[in-house]
Order: sequence, then structure tokens, then C-alpha cells
Amino acid sequence: MEGDEAMTAAPNDGWLAAHPPPRRVRLFALPSAGNDYAVEDWLKLPETGERIELIDGSFIVSPMPAFPHALCAGRLRQILVEAAPEAFEVVATGNLEVGEDGLIPDVLVGRAEAMLTDVTMLAAADTACVVEVASRRRIDEVKPPKYAAAGIPVFIRVDLRGDDAPRVEVFNLSDQGYELVAEGKAGNVLSLDQPFPVSFDPAVLTGPRSMAQG
Repeated sequence: MEGDEAMTAAPNDGWLAAHPPPRRVRLFALPSAGNDYAVEDWLKLPETGERIELIDGSFIVSPMPAFPHALCAGRLRQILVEAAPEAFEVVATGNLEVGEDGLIPDVLVGRAEAMLTDVTMLAAADTACVVEVASRRRIDEVKPPKYAAAGIPVFIRVDLRGDDAPRVEVFNLSDQGYELVAEGKAGNVLSLDQPFPVSFDPAVLTGPRSMAQG
């Protein structure tokens, strides 16, 4: 059809000449620090789409998670949202101050009073529960003890690997740290009473959405 060439989505040679591929650039410069970085430095970082956490004075950069990981976190967040009383809010990948560290759990449950204010970081004292979907990285071992030391009452870990996956483990804080209080695998209903009552089958966290809703 006459004039179709003007409607093509492919750029012509003139466009390519005027818009050459960008050179490699640095998205941002890290703030200068005499020794270790602090939470104040962490909060000054621009939004880049990467997960950057502050652990023991160093910035730890993680790629965005695989889609099964992201879908699992999103579905569990929705389950918690639907069960949460008005006193709580539930978000994904929120900034959390944990002692001298700045961590980003996969799902974060906090007091609504604190989360509805204009803040970019939640204090551990305002946090009721954190969720981590296991990624088989060293950071999986580092973060739970820090959550416990900061006094966060509930820690939930989800494992997407293994014969009984997805497997959910729930830990409550005690004087000795986190203690396992409940666990469930696909096909078994898991019931929790903290941070608020909620029951679900871990099977809904993975697989086609039609199966999860059924």
C-alpha cells in the first residue's frame, strides 16, 4: 500500500546516524566516605532499578530477581494485604533501617501510622514482619540475624527449590533469636497468628495464576 514505508517502526539510516548507540556511562557516583558508608549515604543514592543494600558499611548490589521469585513475593504480599487489619500496611521491597544497615526485604509489613507518612525508610521498631524469598546467595544468611538483632517480631522465609517447594518457614523472635514456629509446603494449609491471623496453601505462590486462584 502506498505510503506504508512512512509507517514502519524500524529507524532509517538517517535516524541511526543522528542517534548513535550511547557510550558506557556511570549512572551515579558513590558518595565519598572516609571509612564505612552509613545509612545517610544509602538514602542519598538515586533510584536505578537495582536493589542496593547497605550491609556492614558496604553497598551490596543485587540484580532484579528472577520472575518466579518476583511472582512469589507479589502473591504473598497480596495474601498478606487481604488479611491485614487497618493498623498494618504491606509493601514489596521497602527500605528498612536495621541498626547501622539499610536492608530491602522482599515483602515488608509495618505499622500503617508510620508507613503512611512521607518517609523513604521504615524503622525496625515500626516493622511487624519481613519476608525473604531464598535466592541461594550469601546475603540470605546475613540478613535474618540482623532482623532478629533489630527486634523485628516475625521473619518469613520462602524456598522455591526442592521436592516440596514452595516451602514456607515462619520464625518468631525469642530471647535466643528467631525460633521456627510454623512451616508448610505445597498442598498443606499454613496458618499464622502473627503479625495477624492468615492462612494459605504455599502452592499458590508459584505456577500458573489460574491454578493459584483455584
